[in-house]
Amino acid sequence: MGKLIVIGIGPGDYENMTVKADRALASCDVIVGYHVYVDLVKDRYPHKEFMTTPMTREAQRCQMALDAAMAGKTVAMVCSGDSGIYGMAALIYELRGEKQEPEIQVIPGLTAACSGAALLGAPLTHDFAVISLSDRLTSWEKIEARLDAAAKSDLSMVLYNPASHGRPDHLRRACEILLRTLPKDRPCGIARNIGREGEDYTLLSLEELRDTKVDMFCTVFIGNAMSRIITDRLVTPRGYTDV
Repeated sequence: MGKLIVIGIGPGDYENMTVKADRALASCDVIVGYHVYVDLVKDRYPHKEFMTTPMTREAQRCQMALDAAMAGKTVAMVCSGDSGIYGMAALIYELRGEKQEPEIQVIPGLTAACSGAALLGAPLTHDFAVISLSDRLTSWEKIEARLDAAAKSDLSMVLYNPASHGRPDHLRRACEILLRTLPKDRPCGIARNIGREGEDYTLLSLEELRDTKVDMFCTVFIGNAMSRIITDRLVTPRGYTDV
């Protein structure tokens, strides 16, 4: 019987992949994933068998991986960022159900909240919320309630999937919800193409963020009441200097 390893590959560059993830990919027979993520690792592991599906074919992709493992192969399912944070680990377990085979192993990776925060400075030193703005699997009403609750709780926030061709105005809508509670000058940041060609970041206010164009390669950060800009970096103090 084979084995299925669900691997978070981080933002995509080898330097930000864990040693454990690299070893697992080097030892597997098959690498499965969304074609964009497979392309990020294909050159480093050229002699593997590769299986891909397009976006929105997550269940098909995971079933392909399970079937290959059931056929006796060691299979790596690659996920951008972390394998469990908006990754495929939960779906793999769901599809296997109560069966004991194939064996499943989950290897974590560096999610965009961590790698983007490092690019911006240190915006997540205190409690924070991670919220996806994609309403493909979660209703907008529920997303709105979570944004509102995070704002009222004075949590720093990380917004994943801020826009796409099918939902170009979701970030604007999210900012309008947050502006009901938060001040217009709340410091925010956008991390783009983290760990890839074209990596950069922008610091701006919440009011400016509302009218800023973003895409699926952006991760958005919103500070809490303590957050501020220090030498061109977004920083959220935890309060150590006040003790």
